[in-house]
Amino acid sequence: MSDAAQLTRTEVREAAEAVKAAIDRHLEAVTSSTEDDDPAVSAAYEELAAAAIHYDQVLYEVYDEVTPFEIPGDGGPGSYAGPEDPEAISVLIRRDYRIADPRRLRSQAERLDRSLPEVPEGTDGVTAAVGVVFGEYEPDEIAARSEEFGLEEGDSTIWVTAAEPAEPGEWLSEPFDSPDPQLLLCRFDVSEVYDDEDELDD
Repeated sequence: MSDAAQLTRTEVREAAEAVKAAIDRHLEAVTSSTEDDDPAVSAAYEELAAAAIHYDQVLYEVYDEVTPFEIPGDGGPGSYAGPEDPEAISVLIRRDYRIADPRRLRSQAERLDRSLPEVPEGTDGVTAAVGVVFGEYEPDEIAARSEEFGLEEGDSTIWVTAAEPAEPGEWLSEPFDSPDPQLLLCRFDVSEVYDDEDELDD
């Protein structure tokens, strides 16, 4: 057996071991999670998907065989199945913030609206303040100036999905129905989880 053939078979074995390790990390993240939409679970999912795709590729190259797994985004059931030329798109944005400084948020709101009711005893008046701030500023500006408003940025994601052209006001009564993953054209995620992974890679 040539050295090249031995090397490729070694690569298949290494890819298989990487899948096993990724499964263990994904299971650990799932079983230790205490919150919905846990970023650690999402990161472990992406790592497992990448490892499975790589294993499938090298397995096919060396042995002309494939696995029975279907990975979303790799021709599986979660892959894009919408029209090649959609007539419209929807841009779905989620940004999470922790209210790090309720008094600063309230102060900003009072500066904008001096008619705000007094803060109830034992509270910071956050509910009314959020309405004033988000009613005055565009979401992009709030994201850029979050510290000024006493907010601490969390995870964020942007999904761009294929859509049918809508009449004015048609979907406003239910604007946030769960998007169909098979209409997802692209997505962009920002999370400290990925920043931490980059630091470890470095």
